[in-house]
Amino acid sequence: MSEAKKEIRVATGDRAILPEGTKLVPIFIMGKQYRVPETMTIQKAVEYAGYQFIRSCGCRGGICGACPTVYRIAGDYHLHFCLACQTVVQADMYLTQLPFFPANRAAYDIEKVDASAETIMKLYPEVMKCVACNTCTKACPMEIEVMEYVNAAMRGDIAKAARLSFDCIQCGLCSSRCPAQIQHFHLAQLCRRLHAKYQVPAAQHLKPRVADINAGKFVNMLKELVAGDEDGLRKLYVDREMEPQESSDWQPQDKNFL
Repeated sequence: MSEAKKEIRVATGDRAILPEGTKLVPIFIMGKQYRVPETMTIQKAVEYAGYQFIRSCGCRGGICGACPTVYRIAGDYHLHFCLACQTVVQADMYLTQLPFFPANRAAYDIEKVDASAETIMKLYPEVMKCVACNTCTKACPMEIEVMEYVNAAMRGDIAKAARLSFDCIQCGLCSSRCPAQIQHFHLAQLCRRLHAKYQVPAAQHLKPRVADINAGKFVNMLKELVAGDEDGLRKLYVDREMEPQESSDWQPQDKNFL
């Protein structure tokens, strides 16, 4: 064997390369033991073990909620909950992936409901069965106060429920643990929609901008962009005026399209 530093090439989504000396740890996937590099996320370790993700991989950045995972560590009776794309493997993990959690979603017309406790009770009556066990919060990989937003929705405090559930990624782990069979994540989505529809003040610039679009103000600009070549479009993108991160009244120098 050559004395040159050996590299272990790993067949993962971004072709991770591990230096010699990386330790392998045992994990269990569907009950079968595999040895995987200790620095990998669960998602990459599953691929390293030879599995191919067709679904439940999504964004790979902790945003889409497609890779919820339940696991135990040998010798520990606790269940643990996480996203496979964010969590690094540990020795003796027993993994279960939940690429989809079945939960009923209420059918409604957002124009025919209001932001009230009555709407919540009509569409998701099972929230009244909440026993305040807080297992939903403990299961959330985003550390959202799930029980708190459910209680807020029950009281009709739709704004609070929307705010507390803002980071929900619809993974379903909360519902998988709920003894009352509540569809927390669908309830959260309803609260955010009601809040946006009926409680958040309308943007003052929206109506005139929609009128500009309907009047065809941007048609010629779009035609020019469509007709442009890749180099020209790239230059436009690189040379564009950038809005400062902290600004309340910024406007570009070129106001032709305002």
